[in-house]
Amino acid sequence: MGVDLGDLAVKHKVELEELAGKCVAVDGMNILYQFLASIRQEDGTPLMDMKGRVTGHLSGLFYRSIRLVNAGIKPIYVFDGPPPELKRKTIDARIEVRREAEEKWKKALAEEKVEEAKRYAQGSSRLTKEMVDESKRLLSLMGIPWVQAPSEGEAQGAYMVSEGLCYASASQDYDSLLFGSPIFLRNLSITGKRKVPKQNRYIDIGIERVELEETLKNLGISREQLILIGILTGTDFNEGVRGIGPKTALKIVKEQDTLEKVKDYLKKEKAYEFPEEVEKVYDFFLNPPVKKLEEITWGKASREGVIELLVDEHDFSLERVDKALEGMMKQVTETRNQRTLDKWF
Repeated sequence: MGVDLGDLAVKHKVELEELAGKCVAVDGMNILYQFLASIRQEDGTPLMDMKGRVTGHLSGLFYRSIRLVNAGIKPIYVFDGPPPELKRKTIDARIEVRREAEEKWKKALAEEKVEEAKRYAQGSSRLTKEMVDESKRLLSLMGIPWVQAPSEGEAQGAYMVSEGLCYASASQDYDSLLFGSPIFLRNLSITGKRKVPKQNRYIDIGIERVELEETLKNLGISREQLILIGILTGTDFNEGVRGIGPKTALKIVKEQDTLEKVKDYLKKEKAYEFPEEVEKVYDFFLNPPVKKLEEITWGKASREGVIELLVDEHDFSLERVDKALEGMMKQVTETRNQRTLDKWF
């Protein structure tokens, strides 16, 4: 979900290789949900091990991380902490959406509607604490750092970019811009051809880079006004104002350039319902809880540890895991020896 700023943000296409040598703060929860949704069998059944435990998140995280590292990128995964109370409605709504999707998936399976079943299955993905803990364990075994945020991972990633610890933050949600991330990447984990839902055609999805200052300058607004646009159109922390989309919101905040003026405007315009707890949402984007960091340390991959987790515990192919891991470790060694990246270890 997140805020809808796709029509307003200035986006630039970026090739994976262009990010070589750069550190990227990756939204860990966001990317794990993507893997759980996409890595499935033809009928939508999740990828599982011999004991029936879901493994799509581990498969996606392992192979995608290796691809990023082999491209010279230094990923740092950031995981959400406890959500703010402001997010309760959104969380409850997502739980209900997944429950309904699961029911529709099972119904479609019973009726042998395979394509429809897979579509509903993707929306039924559930990420458990055990899955997140296993993902962190895998990253540590691969030598890839991760950060536990005190609250929203996107806020933590934005802070890390602002402090110069990372080049950019990566997520599918534009909330990163509202949290003040100077550079924001989309589609880092889903590049390639993707089938258009309900249509017999495919589209190419590439990495997009959005620079906050460029977007603000192009729109002629401040970051505070961008937050107001988010509040008017809806965020994870408020439902937004019925009847107001991104372009209408932009017009309103350019004319009513402060929070108080926007509030007064909405009160006068009886066609619009005033958002609840708007001050709290506004302040949360400006001052989110973050974990202060001075540096980030990369470790050394443990072949034995990775094999124990993926092969011994979850029935991954030893040959595939070993080959992929060997390639990554060789790439890291060559990179370190060539000194084309700073301080891998």
